[in-house]
Amino acid sequence: MKEKNFKMEIEGKELSITTGKLAEQTNGSALVRYGQTEVLATAVMSKEPVERNYFPLMVDYEEKFYAAGKIKGSRWVKREGRPTDEAILSGRLVDRAIRPLFNSKMRNEVQIVLTVLSFDGENDPVFPALIGASIALSVSDIPWNGPVGGISIGKNEKNEWTISPTISEKIETKSEIFVSGIEQDNEVLINMIEGHTPETKEEEALKAIERTKKTIKEIIEFQNKIVKEIGLKKATIEIPELNKDLKQEVEKIIDKGLENAVYEPDKQKRLNNLKELKDSIEKLIKEKAETEEADKQLGLSFDLLDEKTDEIVHKNVLENEKRPDNRKTDEVRKINCQVKLFPRVHGSGLFQRGETQVLSMITLAPPGAEQLLDQMELEGAKRFMHDYNFPSFSVGEVGPMRGPGRREIGHGTLAEKALKPIIPDKESFPYTIRIVSEVLSSNGSSSMASVCGSVLALLDSGVPVKTNIAGIAMGLMTELTEKPTKTKFKVLTDIQGPEDHHGDMDLKIAGSREGITAMQMDVKLNGVTMEMLKEAFPRAKKARIEILEEMEKAIKTPRPELSQFAPRVYSLTVNPNRIRDIIGPGGKTINELTEETGATIDIEDDGTVFVSCEDAEMAKKAISRIKSLTRELKKGETFEGKVVKIADFGAFVELSPGQEGLLHISELAPGRVEKVEDYLHQGDTVGVKIKNIDPQGKISLELTKPIKK
Repeated sequence: MKEKNFKMEIEGKELSITTGKLAEQTNGSALVRYGQTEVLATAVMSKEPVERNYFPLMVDYEEKFYAAGKIKGSRWVKREGRPTDEAILSGRLVDRAIRPLFNSKMRNEVQIVLTVLSFDGENDPVFPALIGASIALSVSDIPWNGPVGGISIGKNEKNEWTISPTISEKIETKSEIFVSGIEQDNEVLINMIEGHTPETKEEEALKAIERTKKTIKEIIEFQNKIVKEIGLKKATIEIPELNKDLKQEVEKIIDKGLENAVYEPDKQKRLNNLKELKDSIEKLIKEKAETEEADKQLGLSFDLLDEKTDEIVHKNVLENEKRPDNRKTDEVRKINCQVKLFPRVHGSGLFQRGETQVLSMITLAPPGAEQLLDQMELEGAKRFMHDYNFPSFSVGEVGPMRGPGRREIGHGTLAEKALKPIIPDKESFPYTIRIVSEVLSSNGSSSMASVCGSVLALLDSGVPVKTNIAGIAMGLMTELTEKPTKTKFKVLTDIQGPEDHHGDMDLKIAGSREGITAMQMDVKLNGVTMEMLKEAFPRAKKARIEILEEMEKAIKTPRPELSQFAPRVYSLTVNPNRIRDIIGPGGKTINELTEETGATIDIEDDGTVFVSCEDAEMAKKAISRIKSLTRELKKGETFEGKVVKIADFGAFVELSPGQEGLLHISELAPGRVEKVEDYLHQGDTVGVKIKNIDPQGKISLELTKPIKK
C-alpha cells in the first residue's frame, strides 16, 4: 500500500491520518496525529481459527516514555514493564467501542496494538488511539462492521461543555465524558460511554452526550472516504455451523427445558438447571456425532443454547415485561446494608443487593502514604485510592488467586471516579484514604455495589464526605429493525446475570440525589439511540435514590470520631523559608524529633506540615517543637537566651530551638572590649533583645541589662 495522507479539522485542531507508511506486514495500520500527539494503530488477524468458545479479540495500548520525552523514574528499571492502570483503561475503552462491531461467532484471533509515539501533554492519546484502531480495521481485510467514531466532551474554565477538551482543562474542571458511536440509516447510535462529572444533572449529561453526535458523524464520514479510496476487500471467514440433523435434536432439548432453566430467581439453582440442560445436550452429541467432531459440535450446540436464551429473554421482556426473577422492569432487588463489621479496621461497609454482595474496607494514613505516579501521562501523588477484587469464589468457581486483571482494574477505577467528588479536600481532611472492595458474591453490577459499600465504609470511618452517593446498572432489551429510531425496546433497572449476559446494554450510573458523578456504558448491539438513554437516565436516578434511602437506614452521616486505631493527623503552616529549620543539617533535626515522639512528619513545599501519630500527646509535643523551631521572631522581642558559641566578634545566643542571634562584642559594655570571654562564656544565660533582623534573616542582639565583668 502506498503512503497516503488524510486530514480533517476538529475544534480548530488538525486530525491527520497516514496509511501505508509504517508496519507494512499487518492487515491494516494507521498513524494518527492530533495536535502533537501521535499513535500508531495496527490490526492483525490470525490466518486460521483457534479453539475458543468466544471471539478472541485483544486490544493492547502501549505507553512509551520516550513519547513524552521521559525516562522511567525507577532507579533500577528503565524499560517499560507491565502496563500502567491508565494504559489498561485506555485499551479497555477502545476494546469496548470496537468489539460490538465484530461477528461474535468469529474464532480467528484479532489483535489491535496501539503504540503512543508522541505525547504533547495536552491532547489525550486515547482519542487518536480509537480513531487509529477504527481506520486500521476499516482499511484492512479483517471482517468488521465499522468504522466507529469517538470524542470526549468536558467543561472549560467558564463551566461550559466543550468538545475535545485538553488534559489540563479536564484536570481543572474534573469533568470528561468520552462517547463513541456508529452511523446507521443516517443516525448516530451510541455504543460506548465513559465519564466522570461532579454531580451533573441527568438532563445536562444527556445534552452533553447528544452534542458529541455531530462530531462523531463527521469523523465517521471522514473515515468512510478513506476506506472508499484505499480499503481492501474483506476476507471471507468461515463461520462454523452446527450439523443440521443434530441442530434439530438439540433444539428439541433446548425448547423443552430452557424456560424452566432460565426463569429461576436463585442463581445457583438456575446454574444447576442450565448444567442439567447442557449435560443432556452433551449426552446427545456423544451418541450422535463422529468422535473427531464431537468437541466442535458440542461447542456449537452450546452457542445455539446461548442464542436461544437470548431470544427467550428478549421476547419475554419485550412482550410481557417478564424478567428471569419476576421483578418489575423498574424494580431494585432487596437491599441489605451493615457497617462496623470488624473492630480493628478504620471503617467497613457491607452492601448486598440481591445475590451481589460486596465488603468495602477503608484505611486512613498520613499524607506521606500517598501513591506516587510515574507514568507517561501522569506524575505526582494520589491521596485517594479505590481497589476492587473479584475472587473466583464470588461466582461459585475455582480459580487461581493472582493479581488484578483488566476487568478488576476497570471496575475499581470506575468506582474510584464515582467516589472522588465526595472525598473531602486535603486541607480539611489531611489523610491518605484507601478503600478495598472485596466482591464476596456476584450476580450483576458488583462495581456499583462497590460504590455503595465504599460510601458505607467512608461514613463508618468518620470521613467527612461531601454527600452520599449510590450506583445502579441499567439494562436494555431491543427488537432490532432496519430503522434504529423505530426499534422497540424496554429499559431494565438493576440488571442481574442473565439480563447482563443476554441483554443489549450495561449502563452503570453512580451519583447523589443531585446528580451524576460517574457513568459507563457498554453494548452488545451496534448502538443505542438517545431515546433509549433519555429513558434510562431518569430511571437510574430513581433507583439511586431508593438505594440511598436503604443505605442511610444503616448509617446516614459520618461518625463524629475516627476509629481509635486510625492515626491522628494534624496540620500547621510555617514560612516555607523555615522548612530547613525543621529538617536540620542532613535531616538531623527531623530524625531526632521523629525518634523522640514517634510521630510521622510530612512537609510540603508551600510550608504545610502534617504531623500524624496514634498517641495524641506525642503529636502535640511534636507540633509544639515544630512551632518553636519555626517561630517568626520580631524586632524588639526579649529573651533569656543561652550562649551556644563564642567568636572573636561576639557571642551567638539561642533564642529558641534552632534560632540564634549574634550579640556583637561592641554590645557587651560601653567602650572597647578586648575579649568576649571577659564577659560571657559558652553555656551562660543572658538577657537579650532583638535589635535588628536583616533581609537574609540574620538577627542582631543587644543586652537588656549590663553584664558584670
